[in-house]
Amino acid sequence: MPELPEVETTRRGLIPWMRGATIADLIVREPRLRWPIPADLAVRLRGRVVTDLTRRGKYLIVSLDKGALIVHLGMSGSLRVVAPGLAPGPSEPFDLVLAGASAMAVRMRDPRRFGALLFSEDPLRHPLIAPLGPEPLEPGFDGAYLRARSRGRTIAIRDLLLNGHIVAGIGNIYANEALFEAGIHPGRAAGRIGADRYEALAQAVIAVLSRAVEAGGTTLKDFAGSDGRPGYFQLQLRVYGREGRPCPRCTTPIARLSGGGRSGYYCPKCQR
Repeated sequence: MPELPEVETTRRGLIPWMRGATIADLIVREPRLRWPIPADLAVRLRGRVVTDLTRRGKYLIVSLDKGALIVHLGMSGSLRVVAPGLAPGPSEPFDLVLAGASAMAVRMRDPRRFGALLFSEDPLRHPLIAPLGPEPLEPGFDGAYLRARSRGRTIAIRDLLLNGHIVAGIGNIYANEALFEAGIHPGRAAGRIGADRYEALAQAVIAVLSRAVEAGGTTLKDFAGSDGRPGYFQLQLRVYGREGRPCPRCTTPIARLSGGGRSGYYCPKCQR
């Protein structure tokens, strides 16, 4: 699933094309995404000007001169800049056509149809956005915050990091990598981790996400940036998806932990 670094990579790639552009049209080929694309959305968007592109967790927010679009890439989606006349593929549900100097289209590719294209007058108050926790790459996220939110909880620390109401957008890949960097077992109860280790974990989350953004995200199967290029952070993965391979610190074979519908990866010796 595209996580914070992949969405941030997409946002950065689209800014030069979209900021300041006028929307000429919305061409919908398949409205049945995770939430149906409203039938009147094209009419509402024509002539609107894109004023900014921001991100909240795993959601891309396209601010307009009136209202905003909320875009989610789903399980394996991507947004790419293409020529407006380029023939679409079978898994490309819509094009957002830009007028003026851009004269390009932003095309969604979404093989599993778990993505979303929604309109909101006030996106930060939208039910999908409003409950999200702080951004891990912005002020307000630190070890003291994580520790305060963990008190009395028996939930595993990896699952705490994946809770978007506690911290927005981390995702499973980056939670596993940050826990390895901080030396914390992914199955350890969140309420049984001390202040010093939480500070180390917060710093590891920030470091891992920052490196991933600079590398353009992680491509394990389908993700590509707005220019169609894959992300390269998978070359830096130290534990995720490396079951049975030697730990880069101590050579102990990496183990896999199942739970919550997602696999966790860790070193049995380095992480406790």
